[in-house]
Amino acid sequence: QMHLVESGGGSVQDGGSLRLSCAASGNTVSTYRRAWFRQGPGKEREGVAMLDTATGITAYTDSVKGRFTISQDSANNTLYLQMNSLNPEDTAAYYCAAETLRSPFNWYSPGAYNYWGQGTQVTVSS
Repeated sequence: QMHLVESGGGSVQDGGSLRLSCAASGNTVSTYRRAWFRQGPGKEREGVAMLDTATGITAYTDSVKGRFTISQDSANNTLYLQMNSLNPEDTAAYYCAAETLRSPFNWYSPGAYNYWGQGTQVTVSS
């Protein structure tokens, strides 16, 4: 079992920055990919960024490339998402996810992950 807890959400102005954290506890040994997703009002859950814990490879959805950075602190089992140059289109609930059972799904598919956090709200005002 793994437990994920996000923090760091909040309200910022257009152009502002936030850093989200996702602390993992429980059985964290066999983790393959970790990712951040978001879900805006009336929208489907969208993959934002992914980090492969074994290779360090990262991936981003096009709309956040150059603005968001995913990273991890392995010692503390914490995943981060540094978000810069935020705009109102980034407003959403942000969720972290972890894959502990290898799946054939692409990183941006929610089905690839079997553990999820409860989410943290990010609101960007113009």
